Amino acid sequence: MSTVLIVDDDPTARETLIAMLEHENYDLQLAKDGIQALQMLKELQPDLILLDVNMPRKDGYEICRIIREREEMAGTKVIMLTAKGQTLEKKKGLEVGADEYVTKPFSAEELLEKIRTMIEP
Repeated sequence: MSTVLIVDDDPTARETLIAMLEHENYDLQLAKDGIQALQMLKELQPDLILLDVNMPRKDGYEICRIIREREEMAGTKVIMLTAKGQTLEKKKGLEVGADEYVTKPFSAEELLEKIRTMIEP
């Protein structure tokens, strides 16, 4: 079973992602912000991280950069989720190591397809 870590400070956004993924047979783990995610990643090796960009204390760009610096996380896929859809923001997300950059509001079907493509053999 693949593990998906959802990192978002917005409870409504977390609930939306849970509802979308709960029937997909993934082990869903939740972090309410980047700091909690980094603490969880000391022991958790998720297959995919759904990472919000706009969070207090450490934003998604910084978290993604830290993840990519960790050798043991080299195979972990990261999809950044944000309301910021400008080309410059997307470029920044990809530059820090995100595999995908999805703008909110997103199509559930489209996001599910990206997730399946990334973590299923």
